[in-house]
Amino acid sequence: MMFVGNINRNILYIGNAALLSFGLLFSSILFAEEPIQPIKEPTPENLEMVELGKMLFFDPRLSKSGWISCNSCHNLSMGGTDNIRTSIGHKWQQGPINAPTVLNSSMNLAQFWDGRAKDLKAQAGGPIANPGEMAFTHKLAIDVLNSIPQYRNLFKKIFGSNQASIDMVTDAIAAFEETLVTPNSRFDKWLKGDKKIMSQTELAGYKLFKESGCVSCHYGSAVGGASFQKLGVVASYKTESKAEGRKGVTGRETDRFVFKVPTLRNIELTYPYFHDGAVATLEEAVDKMGRLQLGIDFSTEENSKIVAFLKTLTGEQPSFKLPILPPSSNKTPRPVPFN
Repeated sequence: MMFVGNINRNILYIGNAALLSFGLLFSSILFAEEPIQPIKEPTPENLEMVELGKMLFFDPRLSKSGWISCNSCHNLSMGGTDNIRTSIGHKWQQGPINAPTVLNSSMNLAQFWDGRAKDLKAQAGGPIANPGEMAFTHKLAIDVLNSIPQYRNLFKKIFGSNQASIDMVTDAIAAFEETLVTPNSRFDKWLKGDKKIMSQTELAGYKLFKESGCVSCHYGSAVGGASFQKLGVVASYKTESKAEGRKGVTGRETDRFVFKVPTLRNIELTYPYFHDGAVATLEEAVDKMGRLQLGIDFSTEENSKIVAFLKTLTGEQPSFKLPILPPSSNKTPRPVPFN
């Protein structure tokens, strides 16, 4: 009887394992057929570099004024952006373009609206030396870091040299930014098999989102960020912004108003919308996209259903302990105040 019982238990165990494997396979098949896939948890390779990158991301001493950090425009308490039309830079300069969210930015095919940076590392150095943003130079920013003993020790430990370089700085910031993903949204949980987590209105919105053609640009884990598209396909987009899109990178007139498709992840948090930040609400954004890109006039009811779906894309926000930045030394160059 003991022998038979063991056999039965083994059969039960094997049967449960097979069912579990089948369930996981079935679940993966289900969302593999969808144009959107769940976001995966981050798996950083070098936690010490990530921690250094976090310090640098929050350190305003990388700016000329000692007041602006990466987090100023990509506020991690506000969806990875600043929720204003265009960002404020050195000496209160109004930026030319809306700050895209840093959340899930590692999934983009390129960085910035016009895609001029190929990856997060290439992007990280840009704002530091931009006279309208942090307004420093790479050399002066590195001089600041190299004047701080605690930073020198960290660079020695991680990179093998106690003299920082802009290459090391951008490596570290990029490593931190790669961890800024937002998994486990309600929509992700629905994709993985929790069919009760979304309302009928939200599901109807997703159906409209697919059938109307929104997924031709907004697809993949980031629900965007994977292609460049012209803004104003069916009708022209009217704006006062001077941003030219990809034309500013390629020089081709055909690339005017061609922008990187923004991610729709956490879209309810990252207002205002579009490259010029001219659209304040999701309802208006859906209306404009329908008319200008698809040639569709969504009814008020259809619009509200799509907006309801879009709000299910808000995932778990990055949660971490804020870094305690090392103190400046007597040799640290002092910030230049706004005049």
